[in-house]
Amino acid sequence: MSKIEIRNLYLIFGKEKHKAEKMLKEGKTKEEILKVTGCTVAVKDANLSINEGEIFVIMGLSGSGKSTLLRCINRLIRPTSGEIIINDTDISKASKQQLLQIRRKELAMVFQHFGLLPHRSVLHNIAFGLELQGVEKEEREKKAMECMQQVGLKGYENQMVGQLSGGMQQRVGLARALANNPEVLLMDEAFSALDPLIRVQMQDELLTLQSKMKKTIIFITHDLNEAIKLGDRIAIMKDGEIVQTGTSEEILTEPANAYVERFVENVDRSKIITASSIMADKPLVARLKKEGPEVLIRKMRERNLTVLPVVDAGNILVGEVRLNDLLKLRKEQIRSIDTVVRHEVHSVLSDTILEDILPLMTRTNSPIWVVNENREFQGVVPLSSLIIEVTGKNKEEINEIIQNAIEL
Repeated sequence: MSKIEIRNLYLIFGKEKHKAEKMLKEGKTKEEILKVTGCTVAVKDANLSINEGEIFVIMGLSGSGKSTLLRCINRLIRPTSGEIIINDTDISKASKQQLLQIRRKELAMVFQHFGLLPHRSVLHNIAFGLELQGVEKEEREKKAMECMQQVGLKGYENQMVGQLSGGMQQRVGLARALANNPEVLLMDEAFSALDPLIRVQMQDELLTLQSKMKKTIIFITHDLNEAIKLGDRIAIMKDGEIVQTGTSEEILTEPANAYVERFVENVDRSKIITASSIMADKPLVARLKKEGPEVLIRKMRERNLTVLPVVDAGNILVGEVRLNDLLKLRKEQIRSIDTVVRHEVHSVLSDTILEDILPLMTRTNSPIWVVNENREFQGVVPLSSLIIEVTGKNKEEINEIIQNAIEL
């Protein structure tokens, strides 16, 4: 279910912004618009649908417009045109009073540089938002203590924030945002100021928290690895435009343009690509009790195959059968394949990542079969597809390598 809808959103800085917007819609470039109007295009025709309970990552290089778009979402900046619908309210047109209520109840923000109050203790920083809402001291401090425990700050309530490390300060910022129990959490490069090891730890803790909280989180980053790790879906921005939206796997396997291709070229694909992306989804199968050696031999020779998965009447994977064994059965005039079905086979679920599939290839000379949670047969991961993903070579090169290996 969609929690936030962004429709045809433009943000233009300058005195002649409406003229600039018209030029944009006529196809003029940012440079042409700047030269003619003196206006800067910050966000151009952004359209996003963000689902309830997902971590949605907006990423791009410096100047791409990602943080500016976030500031439009919480109306720190009023967009030039377009809609930002949160819970059926277009906050781009909301009054100051409506905005105040939305920010208190529906949105909370975690900043890159923490934004804490240095003259207050950890506890009173976390309780600050509730204090502004007029919540009684006992209740707000109780809620603040609960949030402190959630983010691993128990025992630090009386410390001044200046006495804490960067990672601990960011925990305070996160706890302060959670104290209001917002429906949407906005995180603007929240971990980018942290040391690498602390940053990884905070990413892990956010994922752990999210597994319990199920908040709608919009996370801004310039780090593709962070985006891939955290994001249920990712939007990539360039020069104020959203150039592609999708899961990390969709973006890696189907980049929308050359810019996205360059963006993802150095990513470790083995940690992201899953069996479902590289499997052949409608391979031939051997049907136990229904097909005998003669039928299967014909099938395999037509497709130049040496092994087939074996499924029962319910499409449950029960093993595999090899061409050499079928030829022996034919020679012996045995019509059932039961005695040559090899039940010890390697299978994986469709969401198994390549990194976990690769070790299986060293233990078998058969393909890797793909099944669902009920062991129903889904498809096959061919050796050639694995090599293509690992080496980056094309199919023709891979076939040549495999053929040379066979001849040797």
